[in-house]
Amino acid sequence: MKKEMRCAVFTGQRAVELQRFPIPEVDDDKLLVKIEACGICTWEQRVFTGSINTDYPLIGGHEAAGRIEAIGKDVHGDWEVGQRVIVGVTLPCRSCYFCKTHEEQSCQNFNTAQVLSGQPYPGTGGFSEYMMAVPYSVFPYTNVTPQEACICEPVSCVIHSVETVNPQFGDACVIIGAGIMGLLHTQLCVKKGCLVIVVDMNEERLEMAASMGAHYTINPHKEHAEKRIMKITHGRKAQAVFDTTPAASVVEEACRYVGNMGKLMIYSGIYPNKPVQMDAHWIHKGSIQILGTANSNDRDFMRAACMISEGIIDVKPFISGVYPVEEVSSALASSCQGNTFRNIITFSEEL
Repeated sequence: MKKEMRCAVFTGQRAVELQRFPIPEVDDDKLLVKIEACGICTWEQRVFTGSINTDYPLIGGHEAAGRIEAIGKDVHGDWEVGQRVIVGVTLPCRSCYFCKTHEEQSCQNFNTAQVLSGQPYPGTGGFSEYMMAVPYSVFPYTNVTPQEACICEPVSCVIHSVETVNPQFGDACVIIGAGIMGLLHTQLCVKKGCLVIVVDMNEERLEMAASMGAHYTINPHKEHAEKRIMKITHGRKAQAVFDTTPAASVVEEACRYVGNMGKLMIYSGIYPNKPVQMDAHWIHKGSIQILGTANSNDRDFMRAACMISEGIIDVKPFISGVYPVEEVSSALASSCQGNTFRNIITFSEEL
């Protein structure tokens, strides 16, 4: 095995450098994973642009897939060197109340500033060529490419969102936003047997939603969304509304789509963070539930890996570009333009 690994390191606003560090020796209780592909999420975009507060240097990347390079001597189970795996939830403390009750997505001590074992800098670590991971945060996959497998993390988050709302067969589900998260919600809600309505201003994205099974699409620039939803649902409005956009104003609009006893899921973080006005009497009188979700847990990851491996959910349309790690700056700049789903960084073998 070679002795050095490549790491894409955020060193400042719109500054990322490819640096080299020694490949770590595997810890006794961990797996050493050779990362083959890692997606660029909105979080990495915000680190790159400086729109969120963070300290540099930092190693991003939390949508990672690769193969097992080494197995710690105290690791038990059916792991094999060379096995293709997805690296899942790496930052929960694993000791707080929520982690102990298998709700790692709500860890009280979730900390992106910690330095993971074997990493030279703080961060999530997926932009490193090698990553150390505890076995319960590693999930096998088959049948798909590493580029497809690394989209497991977004799928796991959407699984958590949809299962939190728990729409029933025949429920009307409105999904606001047809980016990757909105379209993943579309696929999952269709598979749950729901009547799926997607709202977005991008006609091309609405066509994608329809191709993924959405029963109705609405462009609010061309028609009144609330009136159309009323007509589709015979005056009842929606049992579930998923807002996958980052705009506070859209949350207020989303409330108008929710019917009596309905649920509103605020899926995305709001940037910039602004207060949202809601009618408390409407919530009370209509028995409305306002929900939020962020991240995912081991259970969500395992099922996402199975769904992707078996072709139950198709993630290929979300691969916008594949960049060697040497072109990470270009990949990040492209991602920040807002017209991509997922740009993916790859670590090919060096000659």
